[in-house]
Amino acid sequence: MKFIDEATIQVHAGKGGDGAASFRREKFVPRGGPNGGDGGRGGSIWAVADRNVNTLIDYRYARIHRAQNGENGRGADQYGRSGEDIELKVPVGTIIRDAEGGDPIADLAEDGARALIAKGGRGGLGNLHFKSSINRSPRQFTRGEPGENRELALELRVLADVGLLGLPNAGKSTFLRAVSSARPKVADYPFTTLNPSLGVVRIGPSASFVLADIPGLIEGAAEGAGLGHQFLRHLGRTRLLLHLIDIAPFDEQPDPARDARAIAEELKKFDPSLHRKPRWLVFNKVDMAPDADKRIRSILRTLRWKGPSFKVSALTGEGCRSVCAAAYRFIASGNERASPPRKRSLAAA
Repeated sequence: MKFIDEATIQVHAGKGGDGAASFRREKFVPRGGPNGGDGGRGGSIWAVADRNVNTLIDYRYARIHRAQNGENGRGADQYGRSGEDIELKVPVGTIIRDAEGGDPIADLAEDGARALIAKGGRGGLGNLHFKSSINRSPRQFTRGEPGENRELALELRVLADVGLLGLPNAGKSTFLRAVSSARPKVADYPFTTLNPSLGVVRIGPSASFVLADIPGLIEGAAEGAGLGHQFLRHLGRTRLLLHLIDIAPFDEQPDPARDARAIAEELKKFDPSLHRKPRWLVFNKVDMAPDADKRIRSILRTLRWKGPSFKVSALTGEGCRSVCAAAYRFIASGNERASPPRKRSLAAA
């Protein structure tokens, strides 16, 4: 199924039914009085988070959703039937905003969470509500209120505890395959990953966390280079970022330290709060570099990096479990208390 993480829809709640103006007409019942019933309530539209839904593809093609109108009231004290509510099932992690102003309406971060996104109109009053000692045959009634009409923007942000970050071909998908049962596509060309992938990393029988892999980020993404910032939003819910750095690139010209700074700068351009998230450096492909330790020391010295760093080989699995165990301790212990103080210079920011 094609992964769709954005959609714009229109929702139209039902109109309330009109009240009725009628009078009781029966044999042997003179001056029966008013008996017009109320109109029914218009149907409302709800958004419901469902863990069995993984993408917003249904709303890319079905853009308009209408709830049922309420029935009009009738004589003999008969009230109109209310319109049926409709539920729009969306993936867990969906954020709903007003398409025009961008104001947030709901953040459905838990399975089963519900949000009212368009309220149905109230039904009108029948003339039986207007009778009094001085108005015994009222002919007044009220019309039903219109339901809410809205244009909404749906945005999916995957739910993950840890996110993978890095250049294309840094080994993010290979790392995800090494530590979880997820099987993202792996190949020897850039931008193999075109959609976010999730994997559950199990540290023990009752210890696990969710790891997210997004397409590679390159310098200039803010201006649309590569896949741009299209998928960075999926790291917004993570509590820790693992920044993978390839220390054995095919092309010997790239400078890993400069690339690391460039990616950090792209994070800042996209969302300062994402840039402020805890970030660890993970040096990958140590099995392909005989002088791996020397290269890593050089990069750390250039970046003046004082935070946590690890060296791994996603291909052979070397060091991968150690990174995952440290990440789990970090998450389980409440972020700041789980790792050494992270002191970075502005050069690495």
